[in-house]
Amino acid sequence: MNQLDLNNRVMVVTGGARGLGYAVAQRALRSGAAVSLWDIDTGRLERARAGLSELGSVSVVTVELTDEASVEAAARQTVKTHGAIHALVNSAGITGGNGLTWELPVDVWRRVIEVNLIGSYLTCRAVVPGMIGQGYGRIVNIASVAGKEGNPNASHYSASKAGLIGLTKSLGKELATKGVLVNAVTPAAARTEIFDSMSQQHIDYMLAKIPMNRFLMPDEAASMIVWLTTEDCAFSTGSVFDLSGGRATY
Repeated sequence: MNQLDLNNRVMVVTGGARGLGYAVAQRALRSGAAVSLWDIDTGRLERARAGLSELGSVSVVTVELTDEASVEAAARQTVKTHGAIHALVNSAGITGGNGLTWELPVDVWRRVIEVNLIGSYLTCRAVVPGMIGQGYGRIVNIASVAGKEGNPNASHYSASKAGLIGLTKSLGKELATKGVLVNAVTPAAARTEIFDSMSQQHIDYMLAKIPMNRFLMPDEAASMIVWLTTEDCAFSTGSVFDLSGGRATY
């Protein structure tokens, strides 16, 4: 494992109690960062803190990412605990299950957009002023190859991730001269708990589209994501980095 330098940095990882977010937190801690995990599941947060605390400084905040006041409070609490926020990784996301666009329940469609896109907007909104004030920041949004291609039977998820790519590009341009870089990654499917909300047919479809003929490993994703939060990433912003095993064509 290559050594990344996040010494004296503080990273927020949303959805950090499990899946890709947990893997990102592990890699960040091993790279010297202090990490604050934001998640809605208090029980899972406490278990994650117990599992990660031996690697470094870990705090947890129970937060509803679709609620502005909850997100703002989480940002204040994190700064109070750690002194600053230098990096934000927006990993929290839901799939909303699978179904034809005209058959998916409207409330499910809206909830996926709220969590995956509005939630990421609210977290960016909460941390960016502090990053501008300190003249340094790194934001990584975990989008999806579905946001580039549009997966059938997952219009809500695909639309949310396409929106997240657009948010990344806009915010990256707005912050380009302020020392704050904003990038996205577009993973193919990683075998995490999120698979539990997908049909086997959809899982088989995703695997068939990956030229490497396997799913992404969380540690592989964490390697790229955490690098994007370091000072070594210095001239890339508003960019989208592929993690699709050869699936993405642009």
